[in-house]
Amino acid sequence: MHFKRNKLEDAQLIHFYRSLLWPRMIEDKMLLLLRQGKISKWFSGIGQEAISVGATLAMESNEWIMPLHRNLGVFTSRNMPLTDLFKQWQGYASGYSKARERSFHFGSKEHFICGMISHLGPQLAIADGVALAYQQRGQLKATLAFTGDGGTSEGDFHEALNVAAVWGLPVIFIIENNGYGLSTPTQEQYRCENLVDRAKGYGMEGIRIDGNNILEVYETVRGVRDYCINHQKPYLIECDTFRMRGHEEASGTKYVPKELTEQWSLKDPIKNYEQFLVREKVLTEMEVASIRNECKDLIEQELKEAILPEETHFSIATEVADVFAPVSMQHLTSFDELNHPIVNSKRFIEAISDALKQSLVLHPELIIMGQDIAEYGGAFKVTEGFVAQFGKQRIRNTPICESAIVGAALGLSLEGVKSIMEMQFADFASVGFNQIVNNLAKIHYRWGQNADVVIRMPTGAGVGAGPFHSQSNEAWFTHVPGLKVVYPSNPMDAKGLLIAAIEDPNPVLYFEHKALYRSLTGEVPDEYYYTPIGKAHCVKQGEDACIITYGMGVLWAQHYQEMHPEHAIAILDLRTLAPLDYESIEAMAKATGKVCVLHEDNLTGGIGAELSAWIAEHCFEYLDAPIMRCASLDTPIPFNLELEKQYLANSRLEETMAKLLSY
Repeated sequence: MHFKRNKLEDAQLIHFYRSLLWPRMIEDKMLLLLRQGKISKWFSGIGQEAISVGATLAMESNEWIMPLHRNLGVFTSRNMPLTDLFKQWQGYASGYSKARERSFHFGSKEHFICGMISHLGPQLAIADGVALAYQQRGQLKATLAFTGDGGTSEGDFHEALNVAAVWGLPVIFIIENNGYGLSTPTQEQYRCENLVDRAKGYGMEGIRIDGNNILEVYETVRGVRDYCINHQKPYLIECDTFRMRGHEEASGTKYVPKELTEQWSLKDPIKNYEQFLVREKVLTEMEVASIRNECKDLIEQELKEAILPEETHFSIATEVADVFAPVSMQHLTSFDELNHPIVNSKRFIEAISDALKQSLVLHPELIIMGQDIAEYGGAFKVTEGFVAQFGKQRIRNTPICESAIVGAALGLSLEGVKSIMEMQFADFASVGFNQIVNNLAKIHYRWGQNADVVIRMPTGAGVGAGPFHSQSNEAWFTHVPGLKVVYPSNPMDAKGLLIAAIEDPNPVLYFEHKALYRSLTGEVPDEYYYTPIGKAHCVKQGEDACIITYGMGVLWAQHYQEMHPEHAIAILDLRTLAPLDYESIEAMAKATGKVCVLHEDNLTGGIGAELSAWIAEHCFEYLDAPIMRCASLDTPIPFNLELEKQYLANSRLEETMAKLLSY
């Protein structure tokens, strides 16, 4: 192994040695504790330390890094105390994730480290979003994301690199090629000669280096960082290395040929660098031994306190409260607080457009992203004319890569930048599902980082668009803690709820019914106002029965009441599906005694099932009849208009209400 010190001073070389040795000696101690049964699990990075340490030292301390579970050197090189790290690994309440996460599945905004999720690939797109925030602000900074050789097979790898290249973002992507994805060798993972060759396909530069040579890693990343910043382009680095232990300790290494382990043991990053320092007379053997003893003593000292069991008092209230970041609307005006508002008649689509425009003005850093949303104005022309007013840097066309754009939105949030993503159709959210339900939804609960992201979801049937452009999928997301789900039924709420979603620091899925865009008109204040998330609206009072619904269901319920003036039907517009307004739901059940839950979504597993269960559990004594559900058929949505009418819940509302009222 050949080391080039270039212009590095002795003090820097020694600092590199200490930084390299520290995570190795911590790991040696952790493996001992694992054998003693004092810790439960360990993912070892022994043999790969030069990549984590060298790359981290090459970045500025306030530049975000997206590590994985074999990157202990990232955490230690950012000077995170071993005491705190150990508490995290042990699942102590005083750890970085308050006992909610394991090993390296946590982040720290203070240290500019973004916590990973087990799905690996999503980390890469988050780096895109952070880099976009740097770029928008004109900051001369770059961000760095790690992946393994196995992770390069995931679609997230392709999407993240493609977005970074298309948008010209200063992102450094590092592949730690250690020869195995758990037990699967590289020859069973890809067919290109080297993974770095893929860089050409994305129109970016790439380089393959010795990942066990800390000086080569440091100098390469340092130079690449300058390149990314100066040229505003991404870069791909493949680091050749080897994992000397199992994927995690329980999996072992029986699948690795003995000669391969022996070959790589000769390339140990610490032993070789140590020998180089002695040869260069930067350190003596005695000084090396002294540094090792110093590290050992420090580890024992820090662990002496950290290893003591904690007395913890967990509370359900705290756990539930930490799912969402705190929300403050004190600086805004709610609809109810408007004083003599200027009101104009506007279509549903115009109300949404107004909310977006006013929010873009109020929040100068706010970015909207989506397919065809710039000059074309989006599939439904919601953002038509926005580019002329706000520019292409803020109204951004995206490649067709929903997962990467959701990830980029989360990356923007790490830097405090609000963003709105338009799913061209709500149906396409399935392609970004992992980022939504595992990254956006869980990040605040896991390590206190907010996800200030709104995803607009054009949804619903009634336009003959068939099974992939018409489905109602809101119930997919109401099951996931950490997501807020709103669904307006009229222009006034369409504007107010969208503004509330944008102002909320938590991830909000905003469902907007396509069939209402140009067919529904109503009075909308010109002012910037919000409609509270989590508060239902009583559309109509009545004593005979009630219909609890949302979205298009509100219009169906109103039409039913108009056709049946002989019955006094109360109508409750939920407006928010997560969190639900249980107080209003209970009041409605109590006032009428007969409840119909109406929604356009399929019957089985829809929000109506949850509402029915809750009402039966909490309002049983008020009921005079079984709760009725009126929903669409449990089939995909057909294309033919007559079949679509038969499919939709509205075709069974008469029958359902007749049964309820006659009970």
